[in-house]
Amino acid sequence: MNPRITFYRRVGKRTLDLVLCVSALILLLPLLLVVALMVRLFLGSPVLYRQRRSGIHRQSFTILKFRTMTDACDDCGELLPDSARLTRLGRWLRATSVDELPELLNVLKGDMSLVGPRPLIPRYDPYYRPNELSRFEAVPGITGWAQVNGRNELPWEQRFAYDVWYVAHMSLWLDLKILLLTVGKVLGREKVCVDTTTAFLSLDVERQRGDSLGNDSSDRLAMRFEPSMLAARSGIETAVPAEPQS
Repeated sequence: MNPRITFYRRVGKRTLDLVLCVSALILLLPLLLVVALMVRLFLGSPVLYRQRRSGIHRQSFTILKFRTMTDACDDCGELLPDSARLTRLGRWLRATSVDELPELLNVLKGDMSLVGPRPLIPRYDPYYRPNELSRFEAVPGITGWAQVNGRNELPWEQRFAYDVWYVAHMSLWLDLKILLLTVGKVLGREKVCVDTTTAFLSLDVERQRGDSLGNDSSDRLAMRFEPSMLAARSGIETAVPAEPQS
């Protein structure tokens, strides 16, 4: 699917990103400095966590976040599970989404947008289905349509369906709506998953298991979240999964 090229896609979205991003960095600078100092004191160096992610057209870039875990290892020198390395400070940073604020630098650079499909690790690249690839036709975002409709509680297929729908319907009005909904959800700490390793399987593991069991069941699940099955919600068309079939 090739999304329709509009003025907002070509010029308006990047302009909005720059205006809001620069404003946010100026307003949040004191908070950023305090958090950086806290991370340095309680977690050590480096203050920023860096990870490669797949961006627009699956071009990789380095995402920036505040560090939330220690480097604690077991007796064999292997890193402990995330749940064992996640500190009290790290849990607070994740619960309040403050750990995501350095991504504003990614937006300033142009690797990310304020709104768009969340960027995932390159390891997942071979596991997307053909109907999900259009999520890479937009610059990835700090928040997105999937994030304001369930965040990490959503199964992969539903998250990707929301991403695909967003790419097809991207507009100034929709981006502003997502930003406002995001503020409300962050302030309310709604549906925040602090330790994602305990919430769901990674995409590659889930789809490898699905392939080993046969594609019929996973394909039926994917069909429930096809963009063609969109329904109206909150005054705007949105991707809403069909009711499960017995």
